[in-house]
Amino acid sequence: MRRIQESYILKDLDKKIVLLVGPRQAGKTWLAKEVAKKFKKTLYLNYDSIPDRLTMQEQAWLPEVELLILDELHKMPQWKNYLKGVFDTRPEGMRILVTGSARLDVYDQIGDSLAGRYYRHRLLPFSISELSQISDMGSIDRILTRSGFPEPFLAESSLEAERWRQQYIHSILSNDVFDIDRIDNLKSFRLLFELLRHRVGSQISYRSIAEDLQISPHTVKKYIEILQSLYIIFTVTPYKTNIARSILKEPKIYFYDSGLVAGNDGARLENLVAVSLLKNIYAENDYHAKNFKLHYLRTKEKIEVDFALVDNEEVKEIIEVKSTKSSIHQGLKYFNNKYGFVSRQLVASLRTEKTIDNIQILNLQEYLSNLFM
Repeated sequence: MRRIQESYILKDLDKKIVLLVGPRQAGKTWLAKEVAKKFKKTLYLNYDSIPDRLTMQEQAWLPEVELLILDELHKMPQWKNYLKGVFDTRPEGMRILVTGSARLDVYDQIGDSLAGRYYRHRLLPFSISELSQISDMGSIDRILTRSGFPEPFLAESSLEAERWRQQYIHSILSNDVFDIDRIDNLKSFRLLFELLRHRVGSQISYRSIAEDLQISPHTVKKYIEILQSLYIIFTVTPYKTNIARSILKEPKIYFYDSGLVAGNDGARLENLVAVSLLKNIYAENDYHAKNFKLHYLRTKEKIEVDFALVDNEEVKEIIEVKSTKSSIHQGLKYFNNKYGFVSRQLVASLRTEKTIDNIQILNLQEYLSNLFM
């Protein structure tokens, strides 16, 4: 099954280095090899392979290579300076594609060495929008239970998908975390992971979690940042006109894999919408040069709306997620009346779309299908 981003990557390879980043097992290596098929002479090197590592270090490739793919390059010491040197001295016509973990995606820490030399592409799991463009498999039930990660989504059975997820969790908690930072208390880290699975869509207090786990708030924050770096979770912060203050407020946490969400169907549905909106925002920013962000709204009186899509620090629309048809959400009413925000209530089981008091009641799957990516 092809990926929508392939054509964008091919276009950007003619101009700069392409950094392809995203969650483990989201399909980065597969997509890189699909891109490679468009060239007559390609070379794929993985830093985890000893022979490939030596080839990388010695830059021992033929000048006829049209596409050089460097996988897991971030594990090389001083990889950014190395990549700058390779790019600046490459033979004419050679294109460079670099894939790897989220460590490649520390946007503000790439450094001057690569300034102006790369385009970033973020590959996330399948979304309903992407599936609706490339296949007829865009079932909301399938993606809710299996997630959009290619292997479980395309598995022959739900059992095979769950076996994949168990192995995925084991690998994260036993191996991947140590590629990012030192974990002093692995038991607490695993307990935090399980706790977050049950608190999707709720505000997260570092201090409260620290008390539950008997560790410091600083350690909680560090562990959550590690999970973010690994593309396991992402945070959604409250919208404020003063963004610096917003960062200090309690975030909500979601998983890239909706199948990891523990709890009721409503939490899993909200998680699916969150990751779908985030994927769309990434695509709009990366390919259309937008400045979109994802937040939620909450007043001091605890009037709240699930999501706010923000464009250049201005709210573009607000969204509330519902499993079944119900009355208009009070938070939508409040913010629509007070600020005139475009307001949408997305309902999973909805036959007829309508507008009531300037608030759009929309079918959730149809709305997600019509996102850019």
